[in-house]
Amino acid sequence: MAERFFRSIRLLAQCYQTFEQLSNLDLRRTKLTPSQFDIIATLGNTEGMTFRELGEHTLITKGTLTGVIDRLEAQGLVRRVAQTDDRRCTVVRLTEAGQQEFERIFPGHVQHCRQPFLDYSEENFAALERELGRLKASLDAAMAGSKK
Repeated sequence: MAERFFRSIRLLAQCYQTFEQLSNLDLRRTKLTPSQFDIIATLGNTEGMTFRELGEHTLITKGTLTGVIDRLEAQGLVRRVAQTDDRRCTVVRLTEAGQQEFERIFPGHVQHCRQPFLDYSEENFAALERELGRLKASLDAAMAGSKK
């Protein structure tokens, strides 16, 4: 059982790493870092998000998020907007230039990343999502139990 467990976890990690490498190869053409792209892709077609929401919707750690936003703001791609009802809460929004960048790079990147999945059927995706959902639920339960 333990060997099987490690083989499965290793395969899952290898899939993630290879997908990330494939994604990053395409991102080089955008002149954005993976973290910067993640922020722009997450904010695209939204009214903006708080730092907390960005942390929940991206794979960027809280400690890294502020620096990524700082660099995107310096490039004129995002702006911080203080909420009038709670000035402690800041919303990050794409600027007009940021929205244009999103529209320029996002569709092509999706097409690039979709290539390995072209032979997946709806049933394949449903099975994959079902099993990954079960795994995530088990991991979440284990984390909840560890915090007690």
